[in-house]
Amino acid sequence: MKKIVLSISIMLCGILLAACGSADNLKSDNTSDTSKKTQLTGQTNKGYYQGVIKNGHYQTSKSRGVSVSQISNQFNIKGFENGLLDISKDQFSTNKYVFQEGQYLSTGTVTNWLGRKTKKNPTGLNPTSKNSATPSYLAQINEMDFMTQQGKKLSLSGMTIGLGINSVYYYKKTTDGPTYSKDLTNAQIQSQGKEIANKVLQRLRAKKSLKNIPIVIALYKQASDDSLVGGNFFSYSVNNSNSKTVSDWKKINQKNYVFPIQSGKKTPNKNDEDAFENFKSQIQSFFPNLSGVTAQAQYTDGTLSGMNVNITTQFYSQTEIISFTQYVQQAAQKYLPGTAPIDIQIQSTNDIQSFLSRGSGEKSFSAHIFNSY
Repeated sequence: MKKIVLSISIMLCGILLAACGSADNLKSDNTSDTSKKTQLTGQTNKGYYQGVIKNGHYQTSKSRGVSVSQISNQFNIKGFENGLLDISKDQFSTNKYVFQEGQYLSTGTVTNWLGRKTKKNPTGLNPTSKNSATPSYLAQINEMDFMTQQGKKLSLSGMTIGLGINSVYYYKKTTDGPTYSKDLTNAQIQSQGKEIANKVLQRLRAKKSLKNIPIVIALYKQASDDSLVGGNFFSYSVNNSNSKTVSDWKKINQKNYVFPIQSGKKTPNKNDEDAFENFKSQIQSFFPNLSGVTAQAQYTDGTLSGMNVNITTQFYSQTEIISFTQYVQQAAQKYLPGTAPIDIQIQSTNDIQSFLSRGSGEKSFSAHIFNSY
């Protein structure tokens, strides 16, 4: 499923860090030092990549957490990461490849690339500022490395680069003045994104270790700061060995919506809206102590490809939480669309109480209730 944002940490950790320590020691040639002992995390689900552990520590990204300061919408960050992982799976199979957090773009490099081009920062990928209203287009860069295993040797065999492009530019005319915004057109977003992608590809190919591997570059349109959903990927390119310019872009037709749908807006499928409204009405009728029931829905090529439902409760007793979770499980099975993966998070204002999920191709929801000790 092309996931929308998941806010609970256990699901995020499950992507890469499940079943630690079950693999044999390996050698890795993705760095200059090949003598370090390397292990794989193991794989609990064929839909997840195994991760890399080196010298007893998980290999975290060298540029982890670097983004421009204006990213205040956390949905953009999570949607960007999860969507990029989904795009990668189409090119680098979880059965064949091992995932490694980005090791080739350092914090300093990414910070400079996200900056404006100046005399002091000639590698900046955002335009030189003529005035405060000059847009900054590039907001995020994410590197994902993909390894293949031959015997006890682990080799870099592919890379995915995600580029997050602003849809709205926020700026101040004076340091302590009000914040202004400038909407960027789709034409600007696409042209700037593709221009930046070509520069990034050329710079990556200049590295000896990256000359002969396929590199996927994907472009992500960031949602505005006040959006209740994240942005969406709109284009990607698969660049074969030695290619220094992007010759072929493939369109991604995705769009995100919030249920209940806002007045004046329409989704590609009215039946999905009605299904959610029926689900919401049903659980609110039987359990009135609910602060809110909302959902984030993603459509790919006009078809629902994923939904995340968030339910905020005012329950305090464990028996209430258990009963409610069981009822939600039945209602979701009956009312929510049956063609797409769906996650349901039940929480109070302070903590997560339970979680339900139905994956792609599954017929029923599984549930987990969190106990407090």
